[in-house]
Amino acid sequence: MPKMKSNRGACKRFKTTKSGRVKRYSSFTSHILTKKTTKRKRHLRRGKLINPSDEKRVRRMILA
Repeated sequence: MPKMKSNRGACKRFKTTKSGRVKRYSSFTSHILTKKTTKRKRHLRRGKLINPSDEKRVRRMILA
């Protein structure tokens, strides 16, 4: 049986932390930034952890 391939799109979007959680970056940061407040844009720059309910699915996509 051949090896499982990882999802290359998911590998570019998600990273694992040292503790094993999965990190993501926010959407809504690429264009139409003039109407968004500075505070909102600053908060969107930070990485966030994905929801634990999605973690198993994403981990299978990136570590397969």
